[in-house]
Amino acid sequence: MSTGLLILRIVAGLLLAAHGSQKLFGWFGGYGIAGSGGWLESIGFKPGKAMAVVTGLAELLGGLALALGLLTPLASAVVIGTMVVAAWTHAANGVWATNGGYELPLVYATIGAALAFTGAGDFSLDNALGLSFGTAAGVGAVVLGLVAAGVNILRAKAAQRATVPVAHDSVAVDA
Repeated sequence: MSTGLLILRIVAGLLLAAHGSQKLFGWFGGYGIAGSGGWLESIGFKPGKAMAVVTGLAELLGGLALALGLLTPLASAVVIGTMVVAAWTHAANGVWATNGGYELPLVYATIGAALAFTGAGDFSLDNALGLSFGTAAGVGAVVLGLVAAGVNILRAKAAQRATVPVAHDSVAVDA
């Protein structure tokens, strides 16, 4: 089982870390902070550049921590929170990634949740440091991730509402 967890952690964690580096550094065909920030701001995540840094760091550091098996429940919470928000931003496109949907963020969030409950396995820094987490840590990771995502989604929705122009009745005035 530990070998399977190691493979899962390394592949998913490093891919997620690379995804974060797209936002932070423009690597791997990414848009960097300016481009990612512009898009994030356009959908209500303000200020956009700051949110690009936060999102990029969450993906980069959360992914690296999962790959290393370090503080796995906390890394899982970061991944869950970030990916639930990402799924929300793609929800209007449906499930499938081929249509710009939320398939990939859902997969990453699910991996984060699964690792929060199973732990990182024998081949991990958690194990090397003698750290052991139980079911309560898994529940805590999922709850923390969902609450963090909910707060960010509510902030974005409020920002979207604040920027929608309000229609006013026009009144014709005779001169």
